[in-house]
Amino acid sequence: MRELQLLHFWLFLAIYLAALLGNGLIITAIACDHHLHTPMYFFLLNLSLLDLGSISTTVPKAMANSLWDTRDISYLGCAAQLFLFVFLVVAEYYLLTVMAYDRYVAICKPLHYGTLLGSRACVHMAAAAWGTGFLNSLLHTANTFSIPICHGNAVDQFFCEVPQILKLSCSDAYLREIGLLVVSIFVAFGCFVFIVVSYVQIFRAVLRIPSQQGRHKAFSTCLPHLAVVSLFISTGTFSHLKPPSISFPSLDLVVAILYCVVPPAVNPLIYSMRNQELKDALKKLIQSAVFQQQ
Repeated sequence: MRELQLLHFWLFLAIYLAALLGNGLIITAIACDHHLHTPMYFFLLNLSLLDLGSISTTVPKAMANSLWDTRDISYLGCAAQLFLFVFLVVAEYYLLTVMAYDRYVAICKPLHYGTLLGSRACVHMAAAAWGTGFLNSLLHTANTFSIPICHGNAVDQFFCEVPQILKLSCSDAYLREIGLLVVSIFVAFGCFVFIVVSYVQIFRAVLRIPSQQGRHKAFSTCLPHLAVVSLFISTGTFSHLKPPSISFPSLDLVVAILYCVVPPAVNPLIYSMRNQELKDALKKLIQSAVFQQQ
């Protein structure tokens, strides 16, 4: 058992350091390179900030618990963790929806790009994503922690998650939170449909581009985004809406890791792997840092 806890610690530490390094490099590269001061990279910078926040909300506490062989968290600490996690994850999902709109306008309506996605419009859309996440989190946290708990105080997860807290409730009041979760999932599904429709239009437009290089550039900025969204919405939906009959600790753990730990670590890799502009900016940033050390 102790060996398994230490394995969790080292695994989470490796993932956390990868997320810190990858997102930190992207934030620094976009902030320092004026060639990347465009709407697409502005939204990517916001995504990296949200990724850093969400993984820092859950993983460090889980690592400390594994290292010190404890599962304790205070009631207020649990409420704060739930609030911050839901806030950052919901804001990230709405930001991914905005990023799909950005790619749609850039590829399908390039002549209107400067008008539809000016600097003020970009700030407003990013602020709307953050604000929606905040309000959504406030509603879910207040509702979840207003439900009386009588089935112990042990959350069977490495962080405070709404479905795990609802398992401890002892009244029908938890149905109110389940109703909110269902509504939230339907709204999220609406956003997912918007993203898919946007990408269908994008791929149709891309296939009409005569230049192979142009098609490659368009696909290289769109496919990673679609992969991130698909992983995010499928695992998050399954985690919150799966029936109790298929709820096992090991399955819950794997699904939670897939939607709240893996995306912040792999997003920087996915977005930079096929993006030449970002790779050039990162290379320039690393070379500058090495040169200054010498």
